Amino acid sequence: MIKDKLTFKIIGCAMEVHNTSGPGFQELIYQRSLAIELKTAGLSFVREQDQKIYYKGIEVGTRRADFVVENQVVVEIKALVNLENVHLAQAKNYVVAYDFSRGLLINFGGQSLQHKLLFNPKYQAENDKLQA
Repeated sequence: MIKDKLTFKIIGCAMEVHNTSGPGFQELIYQRSLAIELKTAGLSFVREQDQKIYYKGIEVGTRRADFVVENQVVVEIKALVNLENVHLAQAKNYVVAYDFSRGLLINFGGQSLQHKLLFNPKYQAENDKLQA
């Protein structure tokens, strides 16, 4: 049984984009296409929402994740042949910086769609329920 219906729905939208477009496009093309699919699925989202980054309580800059869906899930997309650890680290940092319990890293660049569900350790109990 799938308990996290939201991330399941987002991944379904990404699969539709990948099945329709295939690999080989720039990230921006996938970002625009995913926005169309999310809207079609009835999901609310914001693209490239600025988030302040702090170091020891002092603002040191801003970052933008590709999507924030339903104000619950940070979605970072890539268009690479393969994901590497640095991409996972970046996406996890967004989940923590945006203070959400979970996020998705989606890669459209491979022959098959790649997706990784990421969790914020701060919300371990909530995330355990989603995985049960």
